Amino acid sequence: MLGNEAIARGAWEAGVKVSAAYPGTPSTEMSENLVKYDGVWAEWSPNEKVAAEVAMGASIAGVRSMVAMKCVGLNVASDPLYTASYIGANGGLVYLVADDPGLYSSQNEQDTRRIAISAHVPVLEPSDSEEARVMTKEAFEISEKYDTPVILRTTTRIAHSQCLVNLEPRVEVEDKEYTRNPQKNVMVPANAKTRHVFVIERDKKLAEDSCKFAINKVVYNDTKIGVITSGIPYQYVKEVLPNASILKLGMVNPLPKKLIEEFASKVDTLYIVEELEPVIEEQVKSWGIQCVGKDIFPLNGEYSANMLREKILGQELDLATPANAPVRPPILCPGCPHRATYNVLKKLHIHASGDIGCYTLGAAAPLSVVDTTLCMGGSISMLHGIEKAKGKDYVKNWVAVIGDSTFMHTGINSLVNMVYNQATGTVIILDNSTTGMTGHQDNPATGKMLNGEATYQVDLVDLCHALGVKNVVVADPFDQAKFEEVVKEEVARDEVSVIISQSPCALLKSYTPKGKCFVDPEKCRKCGKCLQPGCPAIKKDEATGKTIIDDTLCNGCGLCQQLCPFEAISLKKRGE
Repeated sequence: MLGNEAIARGAWEAGVKVSAAYPGTPSTEMSENLVKYDGVWAEWSPNEKVAAEVAMGASIAGVRSMVAMKCVGLNVASDPLYTASYIGANGGLVYLVADDPGLYSSQNEQDTRRIAISAHVPVLEPSDSEEARVMTKEAFEISEKYDTPVILRTTTRIAHSQCLVNLEPRVEVEDKEYTRNPQKNVMVPANAKTRHVFVIERDKKLAEDSCKFAINKVVYNDTKIGVITSGIPYQYVKEVLPNASILKLGMVNPLPKKLIEEFASKVDTLYIVEELEPVIEEQVKSWGIQCVGKDIFPLNGEYSANMLREKILGQELDLATPANAPVRPPILCPGCPHRATYNVLKKLHIHASGDIGCYTLGAAAPLSVVDTTLCMGGSISMLHGIEKAKGKDYVKNWVAVIGDSTFMHTGINSLVNMVYNQATGTVIILDNSTTGMTGHQDNPATGKMLNGEATYQVDLVDLCHALGVKNVVVADPFDQAKFEEVVKEEVARDEVSVIISQSPCALLKSYTPKGKCFVDPEKCRKCGKCLQPGCPAIKKDEATGKTIIDDTLCNGCGLCQQLCPFEAISLKKRGE
């Protein structure tokens, strides 16, 4: 199983009944697998904060519940997390948070352990898929025993790697009785003061008890070298230092101080091997224990066995010359409606305040339209800030771009803010009918739930009108002439306007390609107009200098056809 599959299995085996999440790589597959099991309500929520609150409600009601997100999603969910730590758990409450060392799909390399320490929440960290399954079950037990939410921290390498997993039956956990208890569950200041004292004592108890937890394992071999590690780096340590003594931490917050002190006293040189922040290292050094950590290991990126060989053993690796593979930069797919939208914006020399999604790729050449990307929902608020900083005329050549799922996530409040504060600016909602970047998940604007059932579909036009936006236009970006007219008209307004750029993602199962475009070489004049949007299905023939279209990639969106001034490109429709 993949790590994410194993976590879903572990949650089901543990008797979880409610799961809420917002899709975010590398955590997404957990929810997509958990929804397949009977006896579990699993949903996509509009954002991670809502998901965390759903899981908290289920926990207070007395059932085991789970919430899943990627690392930056925890920023959105940190508001409920910090207070959930004070309230604790009735039914077990587990946060799956997937960090992204190496920045494969995130805008920063944050370390969830830092947030957990600040929030006083215990963290378990598996090293493979089987441990992910087992530790998920252990997390629910710890949550209920110690009256606390528990974070299960994974990384991209754990989430998306496979190993053999042992399957066990589901344990039908009896629901905990709900008893009204405002002193515990209503966090007004007077109650929170008392609960904070409880949390401090809980930390001490966990740190003491974790010295005996089976998930914290000590193996003594050659004591010249001792290593404290956790998560995927444990696998690299085992490979590079098979004879070293190892303290493998399954619980990385709070740390088992006495266990660490005992281990450190028995080894000559102590290494701390942990990806990203020196969380373990700093605490160990604060106890007066000498160790080697970030003074030789990097603070960024994924670790590897080769890196440890170099840093610890001083081996210069004689690796084979890598294959001269062609560079494959991330690029919008053939037929992507975002490309059509950006082609108009580029033609009109309009800057785009960008957001998180596939459409962030509009920052790259040859489109080069997106100027900023900060966080989910940030494009609209940043456009508002630009207008308030520089004036109404300045934003006549700016727009905010945001996907339909991201608009549901945190864009709505930002649009409310623009209307409320009498802003000027145009927001383009890139409605491709899916959450594309994370693998085509549904959201409140698609009309389907995580389990595939039909549900109420939010009408984006009605929603924007309800928020106070008078001018809302739906336009097909593949009708380039009409879309250009719409953009010109809307950016010229002295009030907030919304363009819904509506066309489905070309990779949706429900999408039917129009056909295949082809070039008549007799009509092609080598002007290159069709190459400007950067469609990967189109390239220049090096021998003739004329355009050719790869029919294995083309889906007949027709963008290139509209751009050709010599009518050299035609569409062969499906079935012809």
